[in-house]
Amino acid sequence: MRDFFLNLDSKDYDIEVYGLDKIKMLENILKKYGSVSLVGKSFGVLKFAYKKEKYDFSFPRLEEKIAKGHRGFNIFSNGNLDFKQASLRRDFTINAMGYDIEKKQFLDPFNAKEDIKNKILRHIKDETFIEDPLRVYRAVQFCARFKYKLDPSTYKLCQTMVSNGSLEELPKERIFTEWNKLLLKSKQPSIGFELMRDLNILQYFPELKAIIGILEDKKTDLIDDVWTHTMRCIDIMAKQDNNHKKLYYMYAILCHDLGKAQLTKQKINNTNIIKTFLYRLSYEKKWIDSILPLVDHHLKPSIFYKNRSNAKAILKLAIDVNIEDLVIVAKVDFLGQLDKKNKTDIYEAGEWLLSEAQRLNVKNKALKCVLQGRDLIKIGLKPSKEFKNILSIIYEAQLDGKIKNKEEALLFLKDRLNE
Repeated sequence: MRDFFLNLDSKDYDIEVYGLDKIKMLENILKKYGSVSLVGKSFGVLKFAYKKEKYDFSFPRLEEKIAKGHRGFNIFSNGNLDFKQASLRRDFTINAMGYDIEKKQFLDPFNAKEDIKNKILRHIKDETFIEDPLRVYRAVQFCARFKYKLDPSTYKLCQTMVSNGSLEELPKERIFTEWNKLLLKSKQPSIGFELMRDLNILQYFPELKAIIGILEDKKTDLIDDVWTHTMRCIDIMAKQDNNHKKLYYMYAILCHDLGKAQLTKQKINNTNIIKTFLYRLSYEKKWIDSILPLVDHHLKPSIFYKNRSNAKAILKLAIDVNIEDLVIVAKVDFLGQLDKKNKTDIYEAGEWLLSEAQRLNVKNKALKCVLQGRDLIKIGLKPSKEFKNILSIIYEAQLDGKIKNKEEALLFLKDRLNE
């Protein structure tokens, strides 16, 4: 209902059924028309699929907080509640609207339509709101997605929940889900991050908090700090048309300057900083490791362009990172700089590097070694640990341009073996 009044497309259909005594009765009715999943049955929710359409059918229910965590509730399904009673457990007024299909009547017990008109995010009930601290993160992502302001009473309640440590009971998976919604569904994610800053949520993400007040470039007179630059960058990235990899790019640009908070004469260990930050949100090692090269090399396109780096340097770069992905991140970093001399959206360094990578056939993948172990066996070599060294020598010769194909590689290898 919220999305309807916001003129947004929605694929979520939540149907609350009144007048039945037991959820088993609802299950038996639905089974006549499609498939029913009982995954959420303990919460009074049935997942229903009809052809390609999916719905959540549920009973109205009451909840009682009995322990910490999102599972620390007693659930009481009750088909005889009225809509307003059942809606008291919801978080915000905009999420507590309904439509009575039989009466063809819009249901708005907490005046959400007025909140939508005034662009206000307002909680429903103090006592139920504080029972789930995830609602603080939900407030953040909703404000960013819809460009709403938190109602003063809701803001104060969120502030209290942060200060009393309520957020510490949340598992990282739930936090990660809300961050992802913030980054993927907001046209201006910086609104959410600024709200996290105001509510002091960044105390739980010290790597991000540390960039506040750090000058973007100490060699210039810019007053822009790294936080401001990063916020500008994530808003620019949010507008890019790269949906299939968007989350990957969003986290890369969010992390790209975290190391500047520890800038000293010694080399910054960006990898450890980024890993520590991302592991606060996710256990997905493979995904985290995929982001690191984008951060580590994000300055390379500009450096390579300035120096007109040779083919070997570009070929080696392609071993470490997907060059096309790298240019997307580097371009957003470039566009996020206040002092960029080029006032257009053209990133010349990126265009040049992509052109060179395309010419060398390494735009999206590293150069492949023209020889493999089986080729060494064919010429009479016995498998051994030396194979790795031999193939490394061949590959290095490829990078130097001395070898272009398998035939040349075999001749090169025979000459070395004769020596």
